[in-house]
Amino acid sequence: MRKILIANRGEIAVRIIRACQEMGIQTVAVHSVADKDSLHTKLADESVCIGPGPSLQSYLHIPALMCAAEVTGADAIHPGYGFLAESSEFAEVCAQYNICFIGPKPEHILALGDKIRARGHAIAAKVPLLPGSPGGVQTQEEALKIAKKIGYPVIIKASGGGGGRGMKIVHSAEALKSQLQIAQTEAQACFGNPECFMEKYLTQPRHIEVQIIADTHGNCYALGERDCSIQRRHQKLVEESPCAALTPAERKLVQEKAVALAKSVNYQSLGTAEFLYEKGEFYFMEMNTRVQVEHPVTEEVMGLDLIKEQIRIAMGEKLNPALASRIANGHSIECRVNAEDPVTFAPWPGLITDYHQPGGPGVRVDSMIYAGYRVPSLYDSMIAKVITHGADRMEALVRMRRALKEMRVEGIRTNIPFHLRLLDHPKFIEGDISTAFLQEETL
Repeated sequence: MRKILIANRGEIAVRIIRACQEMGIQTVAVHSVADKDSLHTKLADESVCIGPGPSLQSYLHIPALMCAAEVTGADAIHPGYGFLAESSEFAEVCAQYNICFIGPKPEHILALGDKIRARGHAIAAKVPLLPGSPGGVQTQEEALKIAKKIGYPVIIKASGGGGGRGMKIVHSAEALKSQLQIAQTEAQACFGNPECFMEKYLTQPRHIEVQIIADTHGNCYALGERDCSIQRRHQKLVEESPCAALTPAERKLVQEKAVALAKSVNYQSLGTAEFLYEKGEFYFMEMNTRVQVEHPVTEEVMGLDLIKEQIRIAMGEKLNPALASRIANGHSIECRVNAEDPVTFAPWPGLITDYHQPGGPGVRVDSMIYAGYRVPSLYDSMIAKVITHGADRMEALVRMRRALKEMRVEGIRTNIPFHLRLLDHPKFIEGDISTAFLQEETL
């Protein structure tokens, strides 16, 4: 593998470029017109404009990406997360062009990236699921029957969705009639697939996910778990590893279930099996067939570079067998820094007039900003991730509080004040959290 094109933008593109530089691999950055001054275009060996600002005409435009790969001589493409990272079509096109797609094979994306198919594989692998529809729900009548059987509240989810889009929580039959149609319309608009399914909705679960790594030689391991329970509108804001609430037996169980699911389809590359955890029980939600935004907390406690491992897997290398017994060292926390109002959460793009990045022991920042950079309004509002590592959860918390107070992003508003309020909340300090935390507590 000589040259990798990064089919993405922002901090994940910067992250991939840095890993490639350490491996001696050349990189190609692609960018829209709106991203011509983005940091990833400055750090890569080459940079190619692939279209106008809107994602559909640039980062989601497969022909433009393939043209960029051809003209630069790239022999591999890393999709990052979001955009086309979980597109089986994109992975298939790469194969047709004899370009290595750094991720799962198309059949693995189809098997586990689609939530309804993933539920079927989970059943076959004896991975526990919440009560729900056996497949897609097409009509109001069908939805009402299922909801009556499993009991309210229920949640409607887009089969091909993610990031909280296409999700609707329903507490009554009357609301279900309208919400199903709204969810289907939203799913079609966001993912090009209107299919939705239903599950029983848990009111106060933890969101626990297991990092999977699997090579092309049949080796598959779990690299610990992450607690991603602090969410707003199903969007994660804070992640940590390991989960402080799990017993050793529970930790072992959920990791075994995640590996069983991955092995059931002969999965390869990085992947994340996501579960809800409530009252000592785990329920499989979905499998993300890509690298996660929150992968740094796993890297910090496991002492690994997951992007490098992902690239090595794509090159056909075997995983180190020692990964099977690797355990977490200390505790790590990640806070997503977004360009948004810290109270209303309204997006706040604009010119960054001054920027100071925090440092010191146990502090890491994955970012795509600098003084003089203009945050565009066309894309996700996340501009940085602050990650801390400590001997235990309390040390990681103290370091995060210090890092966020030290961080300066002038010219725009960010959610740093929100994070500082959260870090001072007694229940968060105690680890008494769930996915309903931000709805139930005052910050």
